[in-house]
Amino acid sequence: MSEAALEAAQAALAAEHAAVYGYGVVGGRIGRDRAAEATAAYAAHRARRDALARAVRDLGGRPAASAAAYALPFPVPDAAAAVRLASELEDRVAGVYSDLVRAAEGPLRREAASALREAAVRAVRWRGSGVAFPGLAERSGG
Repeated sequence: MSEAALEAAQAALAAEHAAVYGYGVVGGRIGRDRAAEATAAYAAHRARRDALARAVRDLGGRPAASAAAYALPFPVPDAAAAVRLASELEDRVAGVYSDLVRAAEGPLRREAASALREAAVRAVRWRGSGVAFPGLAERSGG
């Protein structure tokens, strides 16, 4: 595999580390009506994180370690902000997976495409609406 695939896999791993941390915050602020959804997303991101660590090793790299803490994009004082954070986390994860889809091939590319789809679906569920090209919104300039 290429150096680009390794770099994109490391970026996806870093995004998954941040998502796991972020969902810890979401879980602490989300209302009971969406707690199961937050727990499922947390578990999904942990599983993707672990799979990416293996993929990075398979590509000859050393998996990036998780930071002790991550800066949140905005304060999360309540359930409404927790929902917004969950949506933002999914959008960010989708973005790095779109990069990995472009850089990888074979099974890693298929896994990245699956992860992109899953993040886009979760973002729609959290936000209540979707975007035309998940993972590319930040690249549209709008």
